[in-house]
Amino acid sequence: MTTNTILLLLLSLLIAGGLSFFQYFYKAKIKSKGNLVLAFLRFLSIFGILLLLINPIMSRKTLEIIKTPLPIVVDNSSSIIDLKSKEIALELHKKLSQNKDLQEKFEVQSYQFDSEFQSSENFSFKGTQTNLDEVAKSLKSIYKNTTFPTVLITDGNQTSGNDYVYSFDANNKVFPLVVGDTTKFMDLKVSQLNINKYAFQKNKFPVEVFLNYSGNKNLTADFRISQGNSVLSKQSVSFSSSKKSVILNVLLPADKVGLQVFKATISSNQKEKNTYNNTKNFAIEVIDQKTNIAIISAINHPDLGALKRAIESNAQRKVTIVKPNSINSLQDYNILILYQPTNEFKSVLEKNKLVGINTFIVTGNSTDFNFLNQQQPNLVFKMSGQKEDFLGEFNSQFNLFAIDNIGFENFPPLQNAFGTVSTNGTVSTLLSSKIRNIDTNAPLLAFAENQGKRSAFLLGENLWKWRLQSHVDNQSFEKFDVFVDKIIQFLASNDSKKSLVVNHESFYNSGEAIEILAQYFNKNYEFDEKARLTISVTNMKTKQTKNYDLLKGNNSFKVNLDGLLAGGYDFTVKELTSKTSHSGHFEILDFDIEKQFVNPDVEKLNQLAVQTQGKAYYPNQVDALIKSLLEDENYKAIQKEITSKTPLIDWVWLLVFIAITLASEWFLRKYNGML
Repeated sequence: MTTNTILLLLLSLLIAGGLSFFQYFYKAKIKSKGNLVLAFLRFLSIFGILLLLINPIMSRKTLEIIKTPLPIVVDNSSSIIDLKSKEIALELHKKLSQNKDLQEKFEVQSYQFDSEFQSSENFSFKGTQTNLDEVAKSLKSIYKNTTFPTVLITDGNQTSGNDYVYSFDANNKVFPLVVGDTTKFMDLKVSQLNINKYAFQKNKFPVEVFLNYSGNKNLTADFRISQGNSVLSKQSVSFSSSKKSVILNVLLPADKVGLQVFKATISSNQKEKNTYNNTKNFAIEVIDQKTNIAIISAINHPDLGALKRAIESNAQRKVTIVKPNSINSLQDYNILILYQPTNEFKSVLEKNKLVGINTFIVTGNSTDFNFLNQQQPNLVFKMSGQKEDFLGEFNSQFNLFAIDNIGFENFPPLQNAFGTVSTNGTVSTLLSSKIRNIDTNAPLLAFAENQGKRSAFLLGENLWKWRLQSHVDNQSFEKFDVFVDKIIQFLASNDSKKSLVVNHESFYNSGEAIEILAQYFNKNYEFDEKARLTISVTNMKTKQTKNYDLLKGNNSFKVNLDGLLAGGYDFTVKELTSKTSHSGHFEILDFDIEKQFVNPDVEKLNQLAVQTQGKAYYPNQVDALIKSLLEDENYKAIQKEITSKTPLIDWVWLLVFIAITLASEWFLRKYNGML
């Protein structure tokens, strides 16, 4: 309390006493013993009010003993059960957390971890992942700027996160309690498979296989890859005490379209403790990219052969050259190349109005441009009977698809009728035309899209010269053929805008996050935040159906389907207001990463203990661990003086007291007829 506050309090006493004396003694006509009581009440009221105005700070000092925290962290993953260490882990936790001496010295706190870290004293050992790195991050966050020991009850087998050895604070000792049988057993393991997600039909796709062996004897094992009852690949693999791992590269055929599930297995005539890690399932989606293209022409021209050879350089493309009057059905084709169309093409184009196949129109000296104006809306031709040579100018701003300039400016000119060409609607120009280095501002190679139907236009013949020139420049047709394939790929895709777009993987491994994203767009193709999306998921084997709501995220809706069993699932996403729906399928492959281990990772846990200046212990050494913690002089309780300051105005009882004194004074004056 400051000197000023003391002086103010003394002044308040004088003022309160003076006013009370003046009211009930100096000014009073009748003096009695009752005046003394009233004066005292008046004194208390005035003094209390003045105290509130002065509002002195009341200080209070207390002593608090702060103990060093002792987090006991238990591995809650299912590998603890698989290593038959559940009861041991529970017993160790109980013995440590309920030890009276430890409780007296430390602030004992229990935690558990699997994929996440949380406070808990009850453990299920059902976690599907082990993330020791998360333990290190969480403890650093909870106990900032604190020196403390950590007891870690775990097998040390991490399945996710960064390497935990160097994640923990080096200044805080970690004492791993290693659970699990440390006896070394012979073990064969398919440790890793590297594959692509997609493969093209009738091709072969590579699989990189990593095989591991734990043992000291020479061993020959059989490795095979199967699909259903069919063995696709089989070979013998040799291991020894010096050869613990083998990498195999296998080529598998992609014969069937769709999601294909395979099984990789390694086995031997030796008995193993853990056979679950001998098998690993994997999947790949085989895509049928076979495209049938019809080159329709009423004339013979070298361009036809050049186009056919360029397109068929991709094994997934098949080209047929036909006359316009020889086509009975367009259903067999994915793309139509109309080479110099004339009135003879009328029946073909009429049929295509019903089918809606994407077209590639190539014009030249034999083209009927008046007929072409009638059949398509994208380009308007006003041509003369004069022939002209046109050079190409590459447009670097073209963005419909990725394509490189393969030297178009150096290619020989294409020949076409002279005239003006204007665009109508949204037309993207890849090559603009020039006449003897003078820009015409007209397209030479252009692309258009109307109501989901795509079109391409090449305004000039003698394309075969371009292919030949590209070979001269690069000693290969590859660059030109890729250029043509890009055009075909654009026309082969027909990605019309959908109101409901759903993104998901074709397959997932059991235990990993299964997340499906969806977007719903209104009629203006704007993301609709108010959409109501649901998903129904049906197990193909059990026919059991589960329904979920999709939750709105950042420009998408999503649902988490964790917890589904291994197997095949059909699903349907539906927007409830518009009744728009999307159906799909995914597979969950049987794979439990927590069952891959035979022993605890003693080496890693020892490294962690050394890194933090701690020590690794085994279950039969728990008493030694307790003794070590109790005897460690670095972890002493700290006595801390705490000063709490409270303003007098916060003291409610003073206000109550003032109210009582004022009320009492009023009552007595009323009772004695002084009012």
